Amino acid sequence: MNKYYIYLLAMLFSCATIAQPDQWGTKNKKAIKLVEEGMNQSHSINELTGLPNYEAGIPYFDKAIAKDPLFIDAYIIKADFATRCGQTEVAIQAYRKAIEIDPNVSSTGYVYYDLAVLEWSAGEYAAALEHGKKFMTFKSANPESIEETKWLIVNCEFAIEAIKNPVPFNPVNVGAGVNSEDPEYFPTLTVDQKQLLYTRQVTSPRNGYQQEDFFISNDMDGYWGKGSPMPPNINTSNNEGAPTFAPDGRTLIFVGCVDMHNGYGEGRRGYGSCDLFITEKVGENWLDPINLPGRVNSANWETQPSLSSDGKTLYFIRGSVKGSGGRNQRNGDIYVSKKQADGSWGEPVVLPKNVNTPYSESSVLIHPDGKTLYFASNGHIGMGGYDLYMTTLQPDGSWSDPKNLGYPINTAKNENSLLVYSNGEVAIFGSDRAGGLGKLDLYSFEMPLSIRPTRTIYMTGTVFDATTNAKLEAEFKLIDMETNQEIVNSFSDRLNGSFLVTLPVNKDYALVVNKDKYHPYSIGFFLTVPENSTDPYHQNVPLVPINSNGAVTLDNVFFDLDSYVLRKESYAVLDQFVLFLKDNPTMKIELQGHTDAQGDDKKNLALSDNRAKSVMAYLIQKGITADRLTAKGYGETKPNSFVNEAGETIVLTEAYISSLPANEQSAAHQLNRRTMYEIKR
Repeated sequence: MNKYYIYLLAMLFSCATIAQPDQWGTKNKKAIKLVEEGMNQSHSINELTGLPNYEAGIPYFDKAIAKDPLFIDAYIIKADFATRCGQTEVAIQAYRKAIEIDPNVSSTGYVYYDLAVLEWSAGEYAAALEHGKKFMTFKSANPESIEETKWLIVNCEFAIEAIKNPVPFNPVNVGAGVNSEDPEYFPTLTVDQKQLLYTRQVTSPRNGYQQEDFFISNDMDGYWGKGSPMPPNINTSNNEGAPTFAPDGRTLIFVGCVDMHNGYGEGRRGYGSCDLFITEKVGENWLDPINLPGRVNSANWETQPSLSSDGKTLYFIRGSVKGSGGRNQRNGDIYVSKKQADGSWGEPVVLPKNVNTPYSESSVLIHPDGKTLYFASNGHIGMGGYDLYMTTLQPDGSWSDPKNLGYPINTAKNENSLLVYSNGEVAIFGSDRAGGLGKLDLYSFEMPLSIRPTRTIYMTGTVFDATTNAKLEAEFKLIDMETNQEIVNSFSDRLNGSFLVTLPVNKDYALVVNKDKYHPYSIGFFLTVPENSTDPYHQNVPLVPINSNGAVTLDNVFFDLDSYVLRKESYAVLDQFVLFLKDNPTMKIELQGHTDAQGDDKKNLALSDNRAKSVMAYLIQKGITADRLTAKGYGETKPNSFVNEAGETIVLTEAYISSLPANEQSAAHQLNRRTMYEIKR
């Protein structure tokens, strides 16, 4: 029989004449006839699947086996039919029986190869390892299959060790508010974690076909409320999916597809069958989506976008159909695009080969820490199918070798659609595990410590006019004080002046806010929060109109104790102040240095004067002409002031500070040690 194995499989899809009785591994004519009748079932079509009716052939093979239990051909063909209709366990048992009857069942070893692949896909790693190694002993084995088997063996060895060393994992269904009898997947969160947006596969009322739509659920004090569909200008009769929110929760980038055959799409057009689209929420309404401006979309399919927390970097999957089958049939790679000065997206760059494989990557997610990238792949070593991985952006711009998230997060089945909260402690993913509410549900779980990203927390604020309290749209920047790198550049809401961003904790930042006809605002802060706290950091931003009289504090200008040498932490704010002065080229200012009342009066006066001159020298070095600047020290003669909750102006005199509790006096003295500027009119 062995020499006819490949011939028999080829017959399944041809009109070739049925083999003669002497070509079969049995002399039982009834068994042969039953096998032939079973093979003929593949010529009919299954009404439910639209595919050849392989399932209908299996009972005939069973009857043939009953006639001759040693009929190896019947077992092998049964295994092939069972594989093609998704009955993996049936196929495995049939192959094993064939090997039991004759361990040398195939001169090329293909029975061992096919069995090993099935066992690996079913998570039977020890058996797959054994049969994969057996296949490698066949001298006439196909070279391509040998290479695939080497890969399979390494995966099985990894999986066996991973099962011996499981990571903590206890997934919990997110509930009936989100999940339904339909599949749910591709979740994304607003930065404040108050809204969950996800994809659901539904039946189109237009044509009865399956399609993907967006649903959104609100946090209801610890559980997710009933999900509602996005409005009809977002959800169309075609597929919408894989959304990603901008940091403010008011901008959405998503995948939109057009039915190229039927001409549907309701006015939505793109460069390929699936493109990335963008929409903005104004008030309570979402604008009509437009094709993402720039160079991201192409004739290939673009999908599964993930936007960085600063809104400047977009990761996504670009794919194409290639190959004739197997893992490499639908190839997707991770690309990254940078936002340009005009708001469009630049030419995408593919991530390096240690991240992207010759096979397929999907479900990309950049964490709000800006450096930890999670994704799914069937091309890295793992448990089988698509596994979840993480890679980290290095200081030199390279990416670390991907790390498998471990068992039982990853299994022999496909894992994808991972969402990791900004604090890194909780994640949501899609799974078809038993016990769900439908075919594919969203589950949450606590992230193991070994695969958590850098913890981030969200920062909120409101920009307003310091004199009228009117809410303002203004440009705001967040600068890493250690590196002097701008990490966020965005605008507060045009209607209510609010802004919201995520930031890694335990770092020094400078917040700089600018608006035409207002003085720039800056403040430095060390972002630290209690270990278990999820409360946001809040910072209101009062902007002083540029036509106001009086001096304005220039925050975040630092000197060492009793020194007038500028510390490097001052450069970030001073560089922004340089831009303000260049935008107002006729403006002349007096730089003012102030100290507290502690120590010698004359020494304080000289120190404050030298500090003002140091700031002036820095501005001149950065291109501001000296004739626009003067510098003067006031020592302790002009104490700072503030308005209390009762609306009273409090001056921080030495007498007032002395009246404060001892633990508050140091902070009060610090408020008097400041650099200010005043416009000379």
